[in-house]
Amino acid sequence: MKNSLKPGLTFEFQYKIPEDKTVPYLFPDIPEGQVMPKVFASGFMVGLFEFACIRAVNPHLDWPEEQTVGIGFNLNHSAATPPGFTVTVKGKLEKLEGKKLTFSIEADDGVDKISKGTHERFVVNAEKFNAAVAGKTEKYS
Repeated sequence: MKNSLKPGLTFEFQYKIPEDKTVPYLFPDIPEGQVMPKVFASGFMVGLFEFACIRAVNPHLDWPEEQTVGIGFNLNHSAATPPGFTVTVKGKLEKLEGKKLTFSIEADDGVDKISKGTHERFVVNAEKFNAAVAGKTEKYS
């Protein structure tokens, strides 16, 4: 991590919601999902927040050797967003505790606030992290 990564870092990220980020596409192999409304899926929203934070902190890391992984989410999803709307994510790095990052996050779709909450990430060494995952995979096989 570089010394430039400090609490108070703010960011904004915009993303236009395509149809394939709606509920029926979240788990297309689960039949119940196919009859759900075509609105921005909460699962994809969490992913959008992760990538907004990743983009915000990458300039302050030794990327790609250092990366961040999501470790905590406390978010609501308070309004439906149809495809074609642009979601604006605003975030702030509230705390930096060692390698643990805590962000406040909010998002709107141009009509409604769709989410507010917190997201935690942890800085990892990508090579060590990937090796640990590979070791876990070997144990499972």
